[in-house]
Amino acid sequence: MEDFQPDTGKRNSVLRTILGWLSEAVETAVPAVLIALLINLFLAQATRVYGQSMEPNLHSNQRVVVEKISYNFHEPRRGDIVVLKAPKVGSGLLIKRVIGLPGEKIEIKGGKVYINERPLEEPYLSNQTQRDMKPVVVPPNHVFVLGDNRNFSNDSRSFGPVPLENIVGRAWFSYWPPDEIGFIE
Repeated sequence: MEDFQPDTGKRNSVLRTILGWLSEAVETAVPAVLIALLINLFLAQATRVYGQSMEPNLHSNQRVVVEKISYNFHEPRRGDIVVLKAPKVGSGLLIKRVIGLPGEKIEIKGGKVYINERPLEEPYLSNQTQRDMKPVVVPPNHVFVLGDNRNFSNDSRSFGPVPLENIVGRAWFSYWPPDEIGFIE
C-alpha cells in the first residue's frame, strides 16, 4: 500500500499567491494612510458644522474643508470664517467669523458692531445683533470672533478673544450637501 503524500507544491503556490496579495495591499495601504495623515495634519481637514450659529451662511450638518496653510503666511483677516479650538469649553471645535483683529476696540450697540468707533458693514447677516456689548480691546496674537446668527452663538462675547494658536484653519470649501457645494465666503 502506498503512503498518501499531499501535494506540497500546490499548497506552497497558494501560500505564495496569498502572501503576494497581502504584500501588495500593505504596499498600497500604508503610503495611502501616511499621505492622508500628512494632509490632515498640515494641509486640510474635513469638518462638520454643528448648530445654527453660522446661519444663514452655514447650516448644521454641512460639511466643509478647512485649509491650514494660509495662516502660516498671514494672520486671519476680518470676515474669514475660521475653525477654532473652543477656549475654556473643552476639546470641541467651533466655526465662527473673524470680526476683530489685534489692537482693535470692538463694541456692539444698537444691534450694530463697531470697530474703533466705526460701524462694521456686515452683508452676510440676516438678523441684527440683539445684545449690546461693552468695548473690548483685542490683545496681541488674538482675534475676536462672532457667529453669523448672533442670537444663537457661543462666541467671543462669551469666552473672549481667541488666541491665534487656537485657530485650526480657514473654512474654505463646502462639499455637502450637494446644493451647498462651493467656496465659502
